[in-house]
Amino acid sequence: MGYESFIKMSFKKNKYIIVKKIISPELAKFVNDYFMLKRKVARTFFDSTYISQLNNDWGVWNDDQVPNTYSHYADIAMETLLEKVLPVMEKYTKLKLIPTYSYARIYKNGDILHRHKDRFSCEISTTLNLGGDPWPIYLSPKENVGIPDGKKITTYSNAKGIKINLNPGDMLIYKGMELEHWREAFEGENCVQVFLHYNQFSKESELNKFDRRPHLGLPSWFKK
Repeated sequence: MGYESFIKMSFKKNKYIIVKKIISPELAKFVNDYFMLKRKVARTFFDSTYISQLNNDWGVWNDDQVPNTYSHYADIAMETLLEKVLPVMEKYTKLKLIPTYSYARIYKNGDILHRHKDRFSCEISTTLNLGGDPWPIYLSPKENVGIPDGKKITTYSNAKGIKINLNPGDMLIYKGMELEHWREAFEGENCVQVFLHYNQFSKESELNKFDRRPHLGLPSWFKK
């Protein structure tokens, strides 16, 4: 069985796959550096009261899931990635998908992403590593699961969860509503990740296209 055939089959069976270099390391670094600079600009705007922290167009630090950490719903560069990787997502999942939204964070030392499942707009979820210090993500346990590593298939069985490491440009695709996922306390300085979310095509998901916004790139308050 070829490598691509294996990961297509593993998504259907295990509800997740790892895709290496879904974007180039050079593009990942560019987006990483852009988002790090955007955080700096947003911090200056907020600290100088040029804009209110209630204005989320430049990102926020009040995300309930990871408090006091910079995050951004529907940053335009991330929404562009959401569209860019759609054909690859459909190729590896063998599903017709509808984009919903992107959500990016710059995790800081000590951050924890608690075990959780996602809402409907994150039916087919991804996390794409853009740069920074390495930080594994865990998925709910699966016994004797094969994980692609380069061109090899390594089998894991871990009651504490499947530990997955991603390099810049690598993506984990998973069924966010079905598989619990989490990250343990971050020991590095910064880690830049973007979540790209999709729905499987259906009548219900057609109504939820773009997370109920008129088009991509718009903030959350622009929902219908």
